[in-house]
Amino acid sequence: MISSLNFILYIEADNHGLFHYIDAKFTLMDTRYIHHFLEVARVRSFAAAARHLDIDPSVISRSVSTLEASLGVRLLQRTTRTISLTEAGEAYLGKISPLLDELEAIHGKMRDSDRAIGGRLCISASVAFGHACIVPHLSAFSEQFPEIDLILKFDDRNVDLVEERVDLAIRLAPSLDIAVIATKLMDTRYRLCASPNYVDKSGVLKGPSELEGHRLISFDLPGFRSQWMSRDKGGEVLEIPISPSLLISNALALKEAVICGLGIGIMADWLVRDEIASGELIDVFPDQQWAATSFESAAWLLYPSRSYLPRKTRVAIDFFRQKIVPK
Repeated sequence: MISSLNFILYIEADNHGLFHYIDAKFTLMDTRYIHHFLEVARVRSFAAAARHLDIDPSVISRSVSTLEASLGVRLLQRTTRTISLTEAGEAYLGKISPLLDELEAIHGKMRDSDRAIGGRLCISASVAFGHACIVPHLSAFSEQFPEIDLILKFDDRNVDLVEERVDLAIRLAPSLDIAVIATKLMDTRYRLCASPNYVDKSGVLKGPSELEGHRLISFDLPGFRSQWMSRDKGGEVLEIPISPSLLISNALALKEAVICGLGIGIMADWLVRDEIASGELIDVFPDQQWAATSFESAAWLLYPSRSYLPRKTRVAIDFFRQKIVPK
């Protein structure tokens, strides 16, 4: 149902505690229509928007049609295969999206101020990082925040945070997506590892140049197949041509292959930290840094760019930063 009224719209302003307002005639309509339009605009699909919102696609279609009728303009250009924004749709999206973000922020602050920390929280990470760094701490997280319902998406592809409704992602490369906020979780360092059994059979390496002739296991990725690099404490870099005897695309499988004595491999410190501490793996050259393409590597926290970060996301960031980042 659509109605009209005059009202004063108050918007929270800067850090000085002042409030600005706009006094205007404003058409007040069911905000669900606007939210449905925004979801379609973001994912460019009525069906996908309906799945994300868990409603029937016909509801989405009716909402957008009602919104267009009330505004007197067409917002979306529909074809049998694609959906795109019209010029009016682009302009409307640019104007209305920040207002709804601000409204969501106000509601979020009100809810957070009078409620226990809880709700749905979706975290995305690579399979290996999720297995090694997140799963071991889930029991403690659940005990500390019992009202938070976790959804974990462990996938080696870079998921779209907005489209897949991800609240927090951990990635091993910074994002170039301007629609998300990225902050460094920790620097990472690659280590050259072998199993005690392999070292017993093949002998101790005295220097990186002795890798030639050994069985090497590497990631099946560009840059990892033909060369590794080592850097000593003095910053001297040595480029080492390699011919791996085994290429593996998954980090967990690569670690298992090295543990089983199939060869020597370079792996991120967060992946092999426990195995090195227990003696299951040997850090062959602990004073050297290793890389395939760059020594500057890190794990990054990403979350959707919003004017307000929910408490559930903030506490998750603080919790996993404390648990994952080495002391």
